[in-house]
Amino acid sequence: MSKRLSVLALLACLALSLACAPRAMRGGEGTENPSMDNPAMSTTLDKSDIDYLVSQNLGGLFQSRFWSEQVMGSPKQPLMAIWPIQNATSEHLDDQMLTLLSSIETSLINSGEVQVVAKARQEELAREIGIQQGAIYDQSQAARLGRQLGAKYFVTGKLTNVDERLQKTRRVQYALFVQIIELETGLVRFQHETARSKALKN
Repeated sequence: MSKRLSVLALLACLALSLACAPRAMRGGEGTENPSMDNPAMSTTLDKSDIDYLVSQNLGGLFQSRFWSEQVMGSPKQPLMAIWPIQNATSEHLDDQMLTLLSSIETSLINSGEVQVVAKARQEELAREIGIQQGAIYDQSQAARLGRQLGAKYFVTGKLTNVDERLQKTRRVQYALFVQIIELETGLVRFQHETARSKALKN
């Protein structure tokens, strides 16, 4: 009898531990949790923030005079290269910056109005002509690489933030600047800024 009780007790403990174990959930459109990605979990930049910053900046680009006259009015699709967006915030955002670049690249390609140099080709050519990683935000190096690529424009920009605290509340204001630089002249042909704020209350 005691052996049987021990087995039952063991099974009960096992069932209890399984009931309390972490459970993975799938979220997003078409799942049982379609709004899972909506709530902010921290003040760090997340996918929703990136989508907003990119869509607002690229929306401004597509509605700009530069886009209608210099891009859509061009006899052939201009070639654009995307230079890295500088992380000028106080946070470590390597993964977010890669997502940001990919989102900008996707939006430009899907516009159907420009040709975009593949990021892998840019990196390969940068190595070939000796552009060091440390010179990644140097405009003269960007121009040098652009000429080698045959690009007419470079897309670049900067992500900044302002971090404030008041009593138990922390607010972080992010701003994404996007620029289109004409390689032949070095002139900024388009610039746009979009802001996004996040707060954490304890």
